[in-house]
Amino acid sequence: MPILEISVIPVGTNNASIGNMVSEACQKVKDKGLEYQITATSTIIEGDFPQLMEIAQEMHAIPFKTGAQRVITNMTVDERHDKQDSMDDKVEEVVDKM
Repeated sequence: MPILEISVIPVGTNNASIGNMVSEACQKVKDKGLEYQITATSTIIEGDFPQLMEIAQEMHAIPFKTGAQRVITNMTVDERHDKQDSMDDKVEEVVDKM
């Protein structure tokens, strides 16, 4: 299953804090029933490719609704066709090798 790592950076706001925007974005992911992990600098989401692109578009739009004049969104998609892999599988594999 594809995995999306996304970081949405609002530019041109009057507040350096983005916690409220991150909370709103993660709530949208949760409401769609997608698996996700929040990290200090990004959110990782698991779903099929069209779902991931749809939620990325919704997440990208959030800062504009709160007054940002510019938004920079960084995304990485990891999709394998040779085997099933989940976020948890990837983390467990690394931890097991330590």
